[in-house]
Amino acid sequence: MIKLLLYIPEYFEKRRKVFYFIILISGISFNSHCQKSGIFSAGQKVLKAGSGYSFTEGPALAADGRVFFTDQPNDKIFIWDEKKGITLFLDNTGRANGLYFDPEGKLIACADLKNQLVTYGNNGEIEVIYEDYGGKHLNGPNDLWITPSGGIYFTDPYYHRNYWNDGHKEEQDARGVYFLNSGGEIKRVIDDFVQPNGIIGTPDGKTLYVADINDRKIWRYDILPDGSLAGKTFFAPHGSDGMTIDNRGNIYLTYKKVWVYSPGGDLIEEIELPESPSNVCFGGEKRNILFITARTSVYTLKMRVRGVK
Repeated sequence: MIKLLLYIPEYFEKRRKVFYFIILISGISFNSHCQKSGIFSAGQKVLKAGSGYSFTEGPALAADGRVFFTDQPNDKIFIWDEKKGITLFLDNTGRANGLYFDPEGKLIACADLKNQLVTYGNNGEIEVIYEDYGGKHLNGPNDLWITPSGGIYFTDPYYHRNYWNDGHKEEQDARGVYFLNSGGEIKRVIDDFVQPNGIIGTPDGKTLYVADINDRKIWRYDILPDGSLAGKTFFAPHGSDGMTIDNRGNIYLTYKKVWVYSPGGDLIEEIELPESPSNVCFGGEKRNILFITARTSVYTLKMRVRGVK
């Protein structure tokens, strides 16, 4: 079609001018959407770091740069080390899904075998941090973010599991988001989502991003001193199973690919993978390696930006 317009100008003279104008405008739109963001290290490619899992999830950065992640259907937690590769950390995790380290270095997990928030003792024993809300079991804690002061925000969607006892049903009146403060007090802070899932906050503890995965939207909130949320603002048109943030404030979302948004809500990068990603975090000693869980495998990509503490 383009050759036709160029080779028969006497017929399409007026249309050709309009066509060139459209191309010019489209080019501006395209380039502004795909400008070099400067977040990638030159010449780097997505690398497969491990495979053979059933469904990887919940990557969490430890203080030393290692990344802990789950193979949820197989009830295991693994450790990725930048130099040593991948090793098994724990079997029989309580069906851990999302993971996060608290300010003291303790690994906290959303474990939906019994719909709990848990941590693990020195011998791998499960220690319950929280269960039930209003006298009813939670739907199934899925993902979490821990504030600089140790408060825990976690999402509680409902995905029926085949390992639950017969008769297990959804008891909560909302698929919500909760805040558990460092003193053990809990409150539901979001109750109007279809299905909450991925969650991340800024390192200053002032802003929270939450995915409504079934409604295909990311929302941004202001965090108040008591942990309540205010100023609900639309951020991006995606659901997201997991998310992370870099030292420039960019937000990384996982839905079919990794989408990177600026703090202002502009799409700045898209990262294609061989498998659909479920979650993402930064790892490595310099926190400059993007670690991506994606179905049966995990992947890494060296970055110019870094993860935040």
